[in-house]
Formats: sequence, structure tokens, C-alpha cells
Amino acid sequence: MKSSYKLFLLLSVLSALFLASHPWKNRFSAKSHTTTPHFPPPSSMGNVLESDTSLSVPESDSLIFKETFDQARLYADFPPRISNPNKRFLLSLACGEGTPPIEGDIVISRWAGMILPDTVGPNATEYEMREDVFGYENEPEGNYPWYVNFADRHLFGAYGGPLFAQDEMQAGEHPILGCVRNFLLSKEQGDAKYLAMTREELKPTPYLIQGAQRRVAVATDRNSAEFRPHGLYGNVFARVTENCIRRATTVLTPPFLTNLIAMEAPPGGQGEYTKGTIEYILITAYTAFRAAKKLTPEGKLCVVHTGNWGTGAYGGDKILMALLQCLAARMARVDRLVYHTFAPVFSTAYQEGLNVLQQEGVAPPSETVPLPGVLETLAHKGFVWGHSDGN
Repeated sequence: MKSSYKLFLLLSVLSALFLASHPWKNRFSAKSHTTTPHFPPPSSMGNVLESDTSLSVPESDSLIFKETFDQARLYADFPPRISNPNKRFLLSLACGEGTPPIEGDIVISRWAGMILPDTVGPNATEYEMREDVFGYENEPEGNYPWYVNFADRHLFGAYGGPLFAQDEMQAGEHPILGCVRNFLLSKEQGDAKYLAMTREELKPTPYLIQGAQRRVAVATDRNSAEFRPHGLYGNVFARVTENCIRRATTVLTPPFLTNLIAMEAPPGGQGEYTKGTIEYILITAYTAFRAAKKLTPEGKLCVVHTGNWGTGAYGGDKILMALLQCLAARMARVDRLVYHTFAPVFSTAYQEGLNVLQQEGVAPPSETVPLPGVLETLAHKGFVWGHSDGN
């Protein structure tokens, strides 16, 4: 009996240690707004997500649905459901008494993974690197900007919980995104096209959202003078005081209207990237960027703002993930790709990725090259999975 009890205690301790170190442990701790997802072990998941081209569809068949909603009505009918106290406080700053009205249309669309072109044509995309974070600045009149949401498979699934990583930060600054999720959850049982998922098994299904109100801007940098010596990003947000959040938050008057691309990178692989995984990542990014290009109004430039997609909690290779986004933008005929690197280590990775892409033998900018050869070459370059940063 004693030995059995000791074994029970040992298994309990080991289980607790695993859960404490799990990189996604905080995303779905609040069960009030989503079903708790099941993740395969992090060491295997990325290698499981390899392309199955039979699941891809022609571009003409890619649109799953597209609908327009009044934001005020959407907010009233499907209000955000927030479990974390600090997130509730942030919502009160964004949408409480005295704040600008919730108004205007929001367009929601979902897209199925597209069949990739057979070739990579000459580059017509302008690449720009900025060592900063998304600023959502006003752009020239001729630009139509998009911002990538580093999505989880469950669209905005952790918006009400304690975590404040890139996905959750966008949902906090754009409270209507929680309403979008709640609407989809109310519809998906009766119609699978409304599944609040950016991926169905091996099929990427990115969401694009146009006209979401960004009602607040939250500073997440480290600033001791503003009582956030450790910043506010990631798991830190849930541990700070309301005063800290108030000082870090600026109410935007009027709100900024944002167009978002929600796409999930493959999470948590191990060892070298396979050709299949590289192709899967490219299908995901190409589909999302091509959809953005198709939704950009005629006469406007399609400008995509992105960054270190899939390289934080998901542990993706910094160089490869930058390279594949640049390649996807080129193939999708995005007019301009603005890559926000945040820090020097990511700037170096971006520059190296772009150099590898454009070198002789891969996809020189002035040439048309067969895509299978590009994928084969990249697979033989030995890109290796990294480790989750815990956020």
C-alpha cells in the first residue's frame, strides 16, 4: 500500500511539472469562452503538419464565406466574455463610459488552403524591414494595410484568459475580435463553414477581418518609471496591477480601423524541417496573403505588415519563417511586405532569410523558377526547429 501511494505521489509531481512547463498552458485556462483544445506533444506536432496537396483547392474555390456585420450590433449580441480580471479591466478602458462609440462595418472572411502556383515568378514585391513592433500608423492614401495575427488554431481562443502574447494583445486592443469568436461559436454547430478554426487538421483555413476598431494602444515594453519593469507581454500581464495597465493604455480617439490576417504557424516540431512541413507553411502564408491581395480594393496597394510569425511559443526557425513569408508575398503578388523584427536577432534572421531566398539556385528576383525545385533546395539547407519561449 505504501509503495502504491509513493508511486501515486511521484506521478502527480511529474504531471504537475509537465503542465507547468507546457508552452500553451495559459492560453485556455479559462473555460468560459471556449472548449479546451487538445494539443499533441510539442516535440511531434510541427512534423505532423506536412502538406497534403489533395486538401488544397483552386484559388477560385478558396473562399469559404464572407459576411459583413455592424460592429455595434455584433458587440451587443455577442459581447466579450472575459475571465481574467486584468483583461476585464482593459476592456473597461477600451469600451467603458466616455469612450468613443462602437460603430462601422466589419467584414469577416475565411479561406481554404490554395493550390500553390507551379512556378515562382519574378519578384514585384517591395520588402521593408523595421526593427520595431506593429505601430498601426496612418499610411498614404493609396495603401491598404493588413496586419498579421499570429493566430492559434482556435481563432482568438485565449482572448479572455491571462495570456497577453501577440494574438491576445491584438484581441485586447480590438475588443470586437472576441465578439467575432463568440458569433462563430454560436453558428459552427449548425454550419461547419463558421468553424472558429484557422486550421482543420492538415488544412489551413486563415481568417481575414476588415475594419476592426482598435480602441486602445497598450505599451508592453519594459519601463520601470511606468511601474512595468518586466514589461506587460506574455504571462506578465496577468500579474501586474490595474494602475500599471491604466498607465500603459492609451484610448484611441477616434479608434483606428485595422485589417487583420489570422493564420497559424505549425507549432513545436523537432529536428530538421521536412519538405512537407516547409510546403505546408508556404501554403498557409500564400493563401492568407493571396486572400489579402484579392480583398484589397482596386486601385490600392496591398501592404502586409508581419513579423516573427511562429518563432515564439511555437519554436519555429527564425530564418526559415522570414524566408517563407517573403516567398509567399512574392508568389501572392503582395505589393509591399513590411517585416517588423522587434529585436536585432530577428533583424539578422530576416536579412539572412531574404538573402537565401534570392540567391542563385533558389529564387533570384529577376527569374522564373519551378516551385518544386525551390522547396527541394530549402529542405536540403538543414533548417532546424528551435524551442518555445513560453509565451
